Amino acid sequence: MPDVDVIDKNNKAVSKLSLHDGIFGSDKRLDLVHEAVVNHLANTRQGTASTKVRGEIRGGGAKPYKQKGTGRARAGSNRSPLWRGGGTIFGPKPRSYAYSMPKKMKRAAVRAALSSKFSDGEVLVVDDISISEPKTKRVVELLKGLGLSGKLTFIIPEKDEALELAARNLPYVKVLRIGQFGVYDIVNAGRLLISVDAVKKMEEVYLG
Repeated sequence: MPDVDVIDKNNKAVSKLSLHDGIFGSDKRLDLVHEAVVNHLANTRQGTASTKVRGEIRGGGAKPYKQKGTGRARAGSNRSPLWRGGGTIFGPKPRSYAYSMPKKMKRAAVRAALSSKFSDGEVLVVDDISISEPKTKRVVELLKGLGLSGKLTFIIPEKDEALELAARNLPYVKVLRIGQFGVYDIVNAGRLLISVDAVKKMEEVYLG
């Protein structure tokens, strides 16, 4: 099991914690990570693109000119796809791009993403990341004490209204609960700040 320093709010190591190999030391299945990210993007895709076929375009009721004798191609409607202003052939229509991944594959992808983050040195375990009041300046003070800046994500075991409300005004900071995040959130997280309690709950949720 990989060992990691547990730090306090002043960025000082206070203890050691053994992380489970199954979560932070598993195989880096980048294929699974890629598939989970593609799945997430497909499920969030709107799919509202739409074009009109010839039957949906106004006009085109009368034959534009007589069938024979003009020297031009035979035409039955000026809303034909061959004409300017006509319909579109095989254009997009509103549809859902969503599809599902097996639950075991999703969990394996989460473990692979967490392991990759840990091996890249982007996982910090903090003994306590709670704040005294739901104010953004308290989160800023916490990050300053930890010596951190830039994009990062807090992972907490359960609802923490004060932290979640206080972090909303910081565009580079996210707060996610166990079971609330997916592979895309981990890949897109920057650094991960995980509380000790969250690490223990991860073992219960993602090793099942």
